[in-house]
Amino acid sequence: MKKIEVKKSKPKIILLVVGMNVFSILLVLTILLYITNIKKSILDNYNNQFQDEITRITQLGFNQTVASMERNDLIDYLKTKNSGLNNEMYADSSLFKSDYIGVYGLDNKIINHTNSAKIKEVDFVPKEALLALNKSGKSRFYLKTSDGIIQVFGIIIKKSNDTINPKAEGYFILARKIDLPFKQRIEKITNSTISVIGNQKNRAAKNYILQYKVDLKDYKNEFVARVYFERPFEKFIATILKSLYFILFISLLLLLVSFIYTEKWISIPLNAITKALETGNKESIEILKNTEGDFKNIGTLFEENAKQKSKLVKAKLKAEESDKLKSSFLSNLSHEIRTPLNAIVGFTELLMNTNLEDEEKLEYLSVIDKSGKNLIAIIDDLIEMSKIESHQAKPNYTAVNMESCIKDLYDSIKITNKKAQKIDFKLIESKKPAPYPIKTDEVKLKQIITNLVTNALKFTEQGSVEFGYEIDEANNRIVFKVKDTGFGIDENNQQYIFDRFRRVGGDHTSKIGGLGLGLAISKAYAEMLGGTITLESKLGKGTEFYFIIPLEYVKSQKITVQSVNELTISKGEEIGTILIAEDDNINFLLFQKLMKGKNFRIVRAENGQQAVDICFNNPNIDLVLMDIKMPIMDGFEALEKIAPIRPNLPIIAQTAFSSNEDKDRIFKAGFTDYITKPINRERLFEIIDASLKKKVS
Repeated sequence: MKKIEVKKSKPKIILLVVGMNVFSILLVLTILLYITNIKKSILDNYNNQFQDEITRITQLGFNQTVASMERNDLIDYLKTKNSGLNNEMYADSSLFKSDYIGVYGLDNKIINHTNSAKIKEVDFVPKEALLALNKSGKSRFYLKTSDGIIQVFGIIIKKSNDTINPKAEGYFILARKIDLPFKQRIEKITNSTISVIGNQKNRAAKNYILQYKVDLKDYKNEFVARVYFERPFEKFIATILKSLYFILFISLLLLLVSFIYTEKWISIPLNAITKALETGNKESIEILKNTEGDFKNIGTLFEENAKQKSKLVKAKLKAEESDKLKSSFLSNLSHEIRTPLNAIVGFTELLMNTNLEDEEKLEYLSVIDKSGKNLIAIIDDLIEMSKIESHQAKPNYTAVNMESCIKDLYDSIKITNKKAQKIDFKLIESKKPAPYPIKTDEVKLKQIITNLVTNALKFTEQGSVEFGYEIDEANNRIVFKVKDTGFGIDENNQQYIFDRFRRVGGDHTSKIGGLGLGLAISKAYAEMLGGTITLESKLGKGTEFYFIIPLEYVKSQKITVQSVNELTISKGEEIGTILIAEDDNINFLLFQKLMKGKNFRIVRAENGQQAVDICFNNPNIDLVLMDIKMPIMDGFEALEKIAPIRPNLPIIAQTAFSSNEDKDRIFKAGFTDYITKPINRERLFEIIDASLKKKVS
């Protein structure tokens, strides 16, 4: 801090005393006026912040509640009164953190409900409120009932694909009673004291109390009650007052001793406070922090306030950037989904409405098949990313034969990826192969490598793509490498390559397409397995990805290479009778067409109960293809009834779910095997062949 030079003077004693007294009086008046001004300024500033904070919290609560209410299965519930959904929704009213759950039809009559002891009335939502909800789509309003003041959330039940002009099929209502526990919970969230007043008369705010009032209104926008949020602020003001009065005391004392230190001890800190309050000047805050006494506390407070403001600005910028990225992602998602759908619908219409040669039909069917697989890949990526973000994806560690794993991946990609057949696609031989199986998650490890290799093949027009691994026992890790001679990645974009809502690469990326989630999923999986992922790239020369996972041997097992099962069922063999439990006519027709040419006798069950009855009454059933989700009785319930009577009967689950958790549940239930939808013909007959052989043996 710059040293202040003060001119020395030696006035007569009387003039000195008079001058000091006059100066003291002026100083006292000035500081008191200043204290009064900054009290109001600080209080007004923080009161505005307090009001903004309460507004954001209440709006966030409304958005979260409405989001939890938007369920795609409610539209089916209105039609089927599905018992499973009924049990899920009404068994526990705390599912939606509410005291009342109700479903209404378009006739404005209640279909079903559940309520806690806090709300005794059943049908308390007026018809006019439901009509208003039909227009708005979603709303929050308040009602005064015999149970007290009730907070009501409502949304229309609509079809999930009806987003442009949603038409109401019914209404979904949640309600909470505004009682003492409710108020205490909100008080804890908002860090304030809440008072609910039944009239509109304004209540004056007390000194040093932050106050914000909110009127609770019903569906007609008429007054129901008024809520006051209040937060004490006297401690902060008291600290400032204490500091300033301390300054005043010191100034008077110092004036009596000498004018020499006035500038140093009083004027400079006060000027620093002024600049900090008016402009947030960092140098002023540092001056206060370097001053002894309560000025240092004030400087610390100003510094914390400045940091909070800086964090808010950064958070705002980050939120705005995130919104832009999400908008771009959604636009890209719409384009990527519509592209294969357009091909599927367009070429299907051509097949149905035009006379075509067999060669053209095969060409169109090939386009439809490729587009369908692209669409499935997009949906799989979206589902997997959703599981990663919601922390539902967890590693499933097993003993993995690393050499077999890598070679199987190479053979699979070499056969299935046309790009791999056009360029120099190589497997890097490991200098030191793993002598024992590795403890890791084989599915996620393969997915990381597949994503990186597929990405490399996409962006390599000529040259080579190669991948492999090396054991680094010195550092107790495994290093995987995927290298290509493709377009490369600009240095400025490399920091964004693993971001979930970004796509980098310019025109190349636009031409190739895709959601760009593969690398984000790979990074998430690598970190889930306890590793890291990095890259090196030069524009126009190619890219090299590295990812590292911990090395942990499973020495109790020996390395064995397992052969791939071959499909041995051929046309003309006498195989047996298969029961297909499938409620959807189109899916059943698909099974019929897939098995056309095989000597299977096909029997159909349209629900789980029929499947049980047919298995009980027909001992000649050799195998069951059991759909998991069926009316009357689902696949799990049907299995529980069939297994005790026909313990050796192979029962194959067919399901649209494919996560590790779903697979574990299927096998724990006792199914022989499973196949996921959409059905893969080769996989279907491989499972049937293996199951029938096992049954015979």
